[in-house]
Amino acid sequence: MVSVWTSSLTQRKNKLAYLTYEEQTVTLIVMAEGEDHRQHPRNLQGILQMAVEAGSAADGTAPSEPMSDERKEWLRVALSEACKGQHDEVEQMKECLAILRREDVRGREGQEEEEEEEEEKREGALELLSELCENLDNARDFMVLGGLDLCLSRCLSHPQGVRWRAAQLLASCAQNMPEVQCHLLGLEALSKLLRLTDADPHPTVRVKALYAVSCLVREQESGLKLFLSLDGFSVLMRGMQSDSEKLRTKSAFLLLNLLTAHPEHRGAVLSMGMVQQLVSVLRTPHSSFHEHVLGALCCLVEGCGQGLQDCRNPDLGLEELLKHKAQELQGKEESQEELEFCERLLAACFRGQRHDDNGMDR
Repeated sequence: MVSVWTSSLTQRKNKLAYLTYEEQTVTLIVMAEGEDHRQHPRNLQGILQMAVEAGSAADGTAPSEPMSDERKEWLRVALSEACKGQHDEVEQMKECLAILRREDVRGREGQEEEEEEEEEKREGALELLSELCENLDNARDFMVLGGLDLCLSRCLSHPQGVRWRAAQLLASCAQNMPEVQCHLLGLEALSKLLRLTDADPHPTVRVKALYAVSCLVREQESGLKLFLSLDGFSVLMRGMQSDSEKLRTKSAFLLLNLLTAHPEHRGAVLSMGMVQQLVSVLRTPHSSFHEHVLGALCCLVEGCGQGLQDCRNPDLGLEELLKHKAQELQGKEESQEELEFCERLLAACFRGQRHDDNGMDR
């Protein structure tokens, strides 16, 4: 009898499953998806398909057919190859770390060409590590091998190409991985990544650093607390005012996400003058990220007296701005969500304002 359970930890190129065969549980790492040949599967996806069929047969939902000796032998060989493949990935990570640990040759006379070659090797190593560490098991192994510490202590201080790839690698490791997130927070990674987001001279580094920041604070309570203590919302505010379109978009999206998930922090954000800042952003030439800005404003006013008061400040001229934007967005199918945010803000802030003011006068 063969039965299979599919894990929810599915990665882009790797799928984890548990297969019980002849009363032994083996962990399978599916390295690639290929064609499913019913008689002679050629990869581990074929193994899973075969296991599902055998399990269905055992449940009486399909004709039962004993597994032949040939298939049993093939299965044993395939499992052996799968284990070997996982071992190979760990070896690849060790080789990449060896490249990243090599001493710099910068500053030595006549070594410019050699240093350029070394930087290219570091960039290649970081790209491979990012791909490997999208697998959660590999991300954990990378942490155990000291890779996270190395990225923070050395790679984030290298030239641009290495810096942004190191930030991307940290994000790949931290995403959906609480164990890695806690380790990075203990290494004060969030502080360094926020500084890069805020002040690095290269836009790509800033964008990738913000990506890593988001992986450390979204759905991570301790990360969010640290983010607040480090004035992270101010970093997002400045990001929305930068010259980089990608950074503006990602900053606005993270702000919207955090306010939606954690409305209890609206007071802290409002005390920074966030409403005034967001309205000033809306006055810039129209961009797709304005949708996230409007969504953040909705989060700040709905059910929040201070947010309503800030938006109703006549000096902001928000009512006329929203009416003008709503008129421009009418009939544009790609802007319907942005239009809905405009309508929600107008309804929340201004359509009942006259009635409220009359009530106060009485």
